[in-house]
Amino acid sequence: MSSDRAMIEVRNLTVDYVGENSVARAVNGIDFEIREGEAFGLAGESGCGKSTVAFALARLTRLPGLVSGGQVRLHGEDVLKFDKARLKAYRWNEVSFVFQSAMNALNPVIPVSEQITDVIHTHQPQLGDDGARAKAVELFELVGIPPKRLDDFPHQFSGGMRQRICIAIALALSPKLIIMDEPTTALDVVVQRDIIEQIVELKSRLGFSVLFITHDLGLMIEFCDRIGVMYSGELVEVAPAESILTDPQHPYTRALGNSFPPLTGPRERLEGIPGTPPDLRSLPQGCRFAPRCPHAMDVCRAVAPELRYYPQHRSEAACHLLN
Repeated sequence: MSSDRAMIEVRNLTVDYVGENSVARAVNGIDFEIREGEAFGLAGESGCGKSTVAFALARLTRLPGLVSGGQVRLHGEDVLKFDKARLKAYRWNEVSFVFQSAMNALNPVIPVSEQITDVIHTHQPQLGDDGARAKAVELFELVGIPPKRLDDFPHQFSGGMRQRICIAIALALSPKLIIMDEPTTALDVVVQRDIIEQIVELKSRLGFSVLFITHDLGLMIEFCDRIGVMYSGELVEVAPAESILTDPQHPYTRALGNSFPPLTGPRERLEGIPGTPPDLRSLPQGCRFAPRCPHAMDVCRAVAPELRYYPQHRSEAACHLLN
């Protein structure tokens, strides 16, 4: 059950990728918050900046990426200003990460028991070897894997079980927020549902928040409390999940919704989104979606719209059509 209290507040976050002769603004001054106990989703096409935001929140941005502006506040503390010692305490203890490819995230030549206990030893050395092992057993039981498999290697597990191991590692230090970047990629739909149902059950039991990143809007609507829709490095809409499904306000959100088939009702022709996202090194003036938007007006091509709250829709959206 989520509360209205913000745990993570992102304000004017800007991230650039710096090349020899150009700068690509991958995230352009976005604002959002993640509330205590909430599952907040970031949706959008590949390359829109979702994962870049996630890495910035965890202070994992690497060159040529550069967080060039803004704040990420954890209960009022600016994460972007943490020193080395505070950053070590922040990662895994307060924010942990489930990466999108479990096979690549796990070391193939080290038993999974060592990969779990390594996190525990680093942050809770007082537990010792026996305590860390006991904690690893507890984590395996928590994610539904028999503890007798603890000393197996990653290749001995199925894709779904490897993803459960990654979730167990993320839960090792009882973090307040887990960032899940495409956690069900490459899994079949049955295993995908099992993983999502387990995350929902664990979130309800343990009370952590989730930043859930995927291009699968249907999956996100089912799992998340609120959703932020990103396009070309900007948030174009933030709303409760049910509003994104039944009352989307931004043309891009509607276009995303029309691009996947409904599970019920008559079959209808799927509508693709014409064109391609703009080059981040040479962005158009005005609304970045205007070149692909069927409703674009002259003002859309001249002035970038601001993200505004529309109480009648319970939605924040950045679109001149709503003004």
